[in-house]
Amino acid sequence: MLKKFFRHSKGEGNDCSRVCCTKLENFTVKVGKLTIFEDVNIHAHCGQLTAVIGPNGAGKSTLLRAILGEVSHTGSLKYTDAKGKHSGKPVIGYVPQYLKFDVSAPVTVLDLFSVCRSSRPAWLFPSNIRHEVEESLKRVKAVELIDRRLGALSGGELQRVLLALALNPMPDILLLDEPVSGVDQNGLEIFYNILEDLQNNEDMTIILISHDLNMVAKHADQVVLMNKGVVCSGTPQEVFSDHRTRKIFGMLAEGGANRGGTGFVWVEHQPKKHQAGCGCPDCAPKEGEE
Repeated sequence: MLKKFFRHSKGEGNDCSRVCCTKLENFTVKVGKLTIFEDVNIHAHCGQLTAVIGPNGAGKSTLLRAILGEVSHTGSLKYTDAKGKHSGKPVIGYVPQYLKFDVSAPVTVLDLFSVCRSSRPAWLFPSNIRHEVEESLKRVKAVELIDRRLGALSGGELQRVLLALALNPMPDILLLDEPVSGVDQNGLEIFYNILEDLQNNEDMTIILISHDLNMVAKHADQVVLMNKGVVCSGTPQEVFSDHRTRKIFGMLAEGGANRGGTGFVWVEHQPKKHQAGCGCPDCAPKEGEE
């Protein structure tokens, strides 16, 4: 659920003082003689949402597992601060697509948080645990779910609970593997609004896998199209107008389409610029840019 790497304490949001850039260079994963993906180059910046899209089997979920250290890889994975210096291992939060559990079990949201945050038996939880869990759930607008059974939660409610778990402790980098698959439109909007708050208030790097191209077009700052490697990357408008993207998804509309290939109306979205205090050489404005 949550991969923890402990290091120095973090500064305030929007100061670009923590993990500034996450860089994958020639990132390759092979299982035996089978190549899952190869030579992936991605530069994800703090305060931005990077969406990874692609067909099934493109290697997207394996990419996140490799970043987490759960899958062996070759190539480099670097974390740098605003001066371009190695920043050490960050705190990483992870939200999976599914959580396998017995839906008939009388396990509540409070129970789930308690066992995830302590190795002690359930009857020895500290008295202040409820308040701590309430504070975590407030971040994702789900405090009213604290006493609900996990099996009684909707898909969107469960994913917000998992997101709250991934945000404790507050990570530098948040990895999301199709976190809102099957969630209704209202749940989608709530989830993406929470992500935007995290970008703005925590200066967090977010890497999201999604098949919902409409929501990606609306909310992502950078899009990476994968198919056993990086096909193309850039702003949503750049990627969705690329002929390679239209070929892979069978798009019928110039500039983008939904998963079914029926096309969508382009939503104007201004990708977030790098923080003004960022001095990373790779993030410096190119000639002609403001």
